[in-house]
Amino acid sequence: MALALAPAWAQSSDAAPRVKFVTSQGEFTVEVYPDKAPKTVANFLQYVRDKHYDGTVFHRVINNFMVQGGGYDAKYREKTTRPPVPHEGREALAAGGSLNTVGTLAMARTSEPNSATSQFFINVKDNAFLNPTPIPPGDPVARFEHQGQVYDNVPRARLLAAAQLYGYTVFGKVVSGMEVVNKIKAVPTGAGGPFPSDVPKTPIIIQSATQVP
Repeated sequence: MALALAPAWAQSSDAAPRVKFVTSQGEFTVEVYPDKAPKTVANFLQYVRDKHYDGTVFHRVINNFMVQGGGYDAKYREKTTRPPVPHEGREALAAGGSLNTVGTLAMARTSEPNSATSQFFINVKDNAFLNPTPIPPGDPVARFEHQGQVYDNVPRARLLAAAQLYGYTVFGKVVSGMEVVNKIKAVPTGAGGPFPSDVPKTPIIIQSATQVP
């Protein structure tokens, strides 16, 4: 008898902390993995406990890519944050963590890898180009391939420091309410606040984010 497998985003761990988001489009719940990305998860849960996300909006919504929020209020004023959290993308993968696939939760950041603060995004498609790039063993690394280019005998420190290889840290996933995330990704967007594009024309507000049993 064939087994009916749940989608990857719906598979869950009973030990993982969960956070319920109540939004103007409906509710969804994520679970996060302190065993994979401990500093990232601690940072995220502290923002939840501080009620930082309450009243913020999804300010960047791109269908067939991701939805991003956690940094701006409904008037597109950027909220004050704590210092950035260290990037844990490679460490999370080495610990058996997830890639940037549909329904996963990752930290948003600038081009500086160690710049993530409160903003997060939910992947709404498999975004392999956002994944951290593992560095092969050795120093120098005898052979390294990236984006179709092959490099020989590269100093390990050079690869470890290359910003374009860090990717984005996945630290959780949606375990219920993915249909709400799919509603969010499909809303009409345009210019809004300081942003020239990708802003929902009707603000999508996070009314509350609460850790739940």
